[in-house]
Amino acid sequence: MNDWLADRAAVSPDATALVEAADGTEWTYADLDAAVEETAAQLAALGLRPGDHLGALMETRPAAVRLVHAAMRLGCVLVPLNVRLARPELRRQVGVADLAALVSEAATDADARAVAGEVPVVSVDGDAASPVLGAREPAAFEPATWERSDRQVILFTSGTTGDPKAVALTTGNLLASATASAVRLGVLPDDRWHCCLSTYHMGGLAPVLRSTLYGTAVVLQEGFDPDATLAALRECDATGVSLVPTMLRRLLDRGDLPDSLRFVLLGGAPARNDLIAECARRDVPVCPTYGMTETASQVATARPGEAFDHVGTVGRPLLWTDVTVVDGDGDPLPTGEAGELVVSGPTVMAGYYGNPDATAAAFGEHGLRTGDVGYRDEAGRVWVLNRRSDRIVTGGENVDPGEVVDVLRDHPRVREAAVVGVADEEWGERVAALVVPRGDGGDLSLADLREHCEGRLAGYKHPRLLATVGELPRTASGTVDREAVRERLRRER
Repeated sequence: MNDWLADRAAVSPDATALVEAADGTEWTYADLDAAVEETAAQLAALGLRPGDHLGALMETRPAAVRLVHAAMRLGCVLVPLNVRLARPELRRQVGVADLAALVSEAATDADARAVAGEVPVVSVDGDAASPVLGAREPAAFEPATWERSDRQVILFTSGTTGDPKAVALTTGNLLASATASAVRLGVLPDDRWHCCLSTYHMGGLAPVLRSTLYGTAVVLQEGFDPDATLAALRECDATGVSLVPTMLRRLLDRGDLPDSLRFVLLGGAPARNDLIAECARRDVPVCPTYGMTETASQVATARPGEAFDHVGTVGRPLLWTDVTVVDGDGDPLPTGEAGELVVSGPTVMAGYYGNPDATAAAFGEHGLRTGDVGYRDEAGRVWVLNRRSDRIVTGGENVDPGEVVDVLRDHPRVREAAVVGVADEEWGERVAALVVPRGDGGDLSLADLREHCEGRLAGYKHPRLLATVGELPRTASGTVDREAVRERLRRER
């Protein structure tokens, strides 16, 4: 198949492809196609060829959309990197990704150059120190064709080990996900999917790709701000939006969502039951979803009526997706019994790039082992009881506690540390640390630890709550008693 934008521009060149939320500027599919052709030719001038890995260290903006489609036009594998990560974290990911080039913007250019090593860096902005991509003389190239089995995108997920895992998603994965989502949510010709999530996450990348397949528009907003987002939803006549629970909570605190919305796809973290109940009272068409990067986004999604009638469910699995609940031995459990959720189907990743051991460990007889605990009821609805045992999900971002512990232990006044998530009404969970100081430790403060984490960890991974103890609580086997740690930190709060 050709790249999706090229086919869409040929079919509906005058349809609206992109709306910039900041000023209402609209791009037709013909406009976007021409811009992408130019970007692809400039990337070709760098020497990029089909199969090369193209890194992007950029926030959500039109230049990022151009890059997404230009990579597909050239036949390159797109590797979006999280701009919120600290340099050591980015450096590890660059080391895994085998990049042929890295594209930055003014705000990220210094970080890109610091972590790229021998990888060439170009910027989309003229006020960056790196060479400007747009200043390159375009080179001729042959548009790529794609098979469903071709690797198209690599996205990083923290998993539960803290090591960077590069999720390899194929064209078939992305196409199956877009199709199944359209069947569940519905697509109308005048739909406008508001995108305020970052395109280095599947939740932000998916609308950019899917809208091109559907022939609908994506409304692009750089970053989330509750007042600006609420205004943009109203002014741009958005019919759909992807949010994490913290974002939806903030929007509802500011006012009513517009009547134009047909769906609010809510994922990235478990949604509190009272938030869903409030959506029912205020006629917000919320669609709670359960998904993973490893499944190209959605696994199961509830339509509003189902979400309101069965508060807490994430709905039935999407088209072609099978969810099996297994016990500790990997054997299927009967309806209503809780166990590990295992997923199979055409949206499930090809594997972790460059990590065959992690890939092998992730799959069992019935498919991808999610590590999440839940069950299915008699109607086939999925209920997720808890996320992976140790992982913290704060504001829709995953935090591996072990990674934070390793950084805290490097502090000269920290002897031992344990990190857990503590429930938080606004963020879902708050990163909390229980620390055993060296010496009397009386003057060790949260500010000290957060300053120590600066430049070592992304800001959302920094502890927000601290308690100090003489010894960490442990189980009979000597491992840290995480529930006792969590309870001690709850008391501290």
